[in-house]
Amino acid sequence: MAGTAAAGARRVLAPLALAQFICSFAGSNMNVMINDISEDLDTTVQGVQVAITIFLLVMAALMIPGGKLTDKWGRKRCLLAGLVVYGVGAVLSAVAPGLGVLILGNSILEGMGTALLIPPVYILTTLLFRDTASRARAFGAIMAMGGVGAAAGPLIGGLITSAISWRAAFVFQALVIVVIVVLSRKIDDPLPADPARPFDTVGAVLSAAGLVLLVMGILAIDNNGWLALGLLLGGALVLVGFFAWVRGREREGREALLST
Repeated sequence: MAGTAAAGARRVLAPLALAQFICSFAGSNMNVMINDISEDLDTTVQGVQVAITIFLLVMAALMIPGGKLTDKWGRKRCLLAGLVVYGVGAVLSAVAPGLGVLILGNSILEGMGTALLIPPVYILTTLLFRDTASRARAFGAIMAMGGVGAAAGPLIGGLITSAISWRAAFVFQALVIVVIVVLSRKIDDPLPADPARPFDTVGAVLSAAGLVLLVMGILAIDNNGWLALGLLLGGALVLVGFFAWVRGREREGREALLST
């Protein structure tokens, strides 16, 4: 009986850990392909770096709204939606004829997919592994796979690029996504979706804008200190406005994007 339960836990944990792996992989593997991509797409190294930056911005901007959508759409549905969007982005990146399509596939769609699928990974882990010991092991496995993805991204991406092409690295991502989707069939969402639950659109816009400004400020530190300072201050002000908006909604008894 214990063996059956352990096997069931592993079947549930495998797609969640792989999802964290591929998201971490996506955040690190592009760095070793910059020169190959810029030459193949007849663009500049700076152009490819912009694509990487936009990926980070999209992911950061949508992560909080993505987490809130899990209540409205359901955790498993958000996970699968994120995987599909990410997979489409990976395929589009693999066949990109130019920088614009690469930005659409890698920066926009993969960034959106990551923001949609990461929150349900951790929410489902919390809900499905109920006792402290099993939950700690599950989170440890997921975070370990995230670390492996971040560390192995440049290595795997570099090997695939050297042996085949940078495009094959995106095909690899798409194949991993297919595996995760198949394995995710074993996951049952323990809580029902609530389509009628209100969504704080204004809060989502404010949180996204604030996080984008903060990330842009951090990225600008090495190039322009004053611009970085302005972006960081602007991001901080927008986030202060966001938290004021959240508190106002809570005082009115309305659901906010975040609970304070």
